Amino acid sequence: MTIYIVIITAIVSVLAFSRPDLMTRLQFNPYQVYHRKQYYRLLTHGLLHADWVHLFINMLVLFSFGTAVEYYFQQLAAHGLLMFPRLTYIILYVGAVVVSSLTTLKKHKDHHWYNSVGASGGVSAVIFTSIFFAPWQNLLLYAIIPIPGVIFGILYLAYSHYASKKSSDNINHDAHFIGAVFGLVFPVLIDFNLLGSFFEQLFRF
Repeated sequence: MTIYIVIITAIVSVLAFSRPDLMTRLQFNPYQVYHRKQYYRLLTHGLLHADWVHLFINMLVLFSFGTAVEYYFQQLAAHGLLMFPRLTYIILYVGAVVVSSLTTLKKHKDHHWYNSVGASGGVSAVIFTSIFFAPWQNLLLYAIIPIPGVIFGILYLAYSHYASKKSSDNINHDAHFIGAVFGLVFPVLIDFNLLGSFFEQLFRF
């Protein structure tokens, strides 16, 4: 499923690069969502990106971690803990894109000028679900520095929280933070006993 999400997102993003009307119609504008009930924007903004670099990084990370999460879900299905692994993966990703936008919706519902694009909420969720299943597996920070997933996760959450409070750039750090927490909690919603497996791995280093 990851490859299909990547392809669809890439197509819509590239089309929107040259079509401002499409970008305007699909981007996340809390004012339009709240006051004009355009709820579809909670989802469609995840199909858009600000530029080629934004698109490339998000889709590369999504593909890398998404295929791993699909494997973990298939393993759960093989052990009888999950009935529909592909559907569950879609719920994880789409649910994260929507849920990660709710804090921003509340914060900016009266700001008609505020807009946001990007799949970062969903991507963050996929990364943290992967960390849940393999907390000590090394990730490459800046694509160079190896760092255990659980350490990366702590730093990521701390930075996202700090950056959100500071609000000194145009990045939606709230979506990053909420998406990450959603991805970390999601496996427990599948089967609460997975939490025990997580802690067992966490203290086995």
